[in-house]
Amino acid sequence: MERTIRLTTGPVTLGGRLLDTPTADALWDVLPVAGEVNTWGHEIYFTIPVQVPLEKSACEIVEEGDLGYWPTGAALCIFFGPTPISREGEIRPASAVNVFGKVTGDTAVLKNIRQGSTMVIDKATP
Repeated sequence: MERTIRLTTGPVTLGGRLLDTPTADALWDVLPVAGEVNTWGHEIYFTIPVQVPLEKSACEIVEEGDLGYWPTGAALCIFFGPTPISREGEIRPASAVNVFGKVTGDTAVLKNIRQGSTMVIDKATP
């Protein structure tokens, strides 16, 4: 069964697709969640009520549109471009993250989301 989510803040709504991972399972089980947006370069992150350890497949470099979970801060991360520690041509989180899904749609709209706004993530209806 494909699990899809909706990410909404203000007038911006994007879709997402979850992978088959323990982190994706843990997030799915607590949806809907809402958080106050923090930004770090071209990354949005906020704390969610999920506690999972780093998975064996955790990544130190991610791709545009990846949805990650940062165990250090119990935070959901949305990557849409370089962070302050990225090297040329890469997207680098602060430390390793569990990649558990992918944004569907144009991640360019994420550049307009401001720190302090509220983002809601819920299950998308088929």
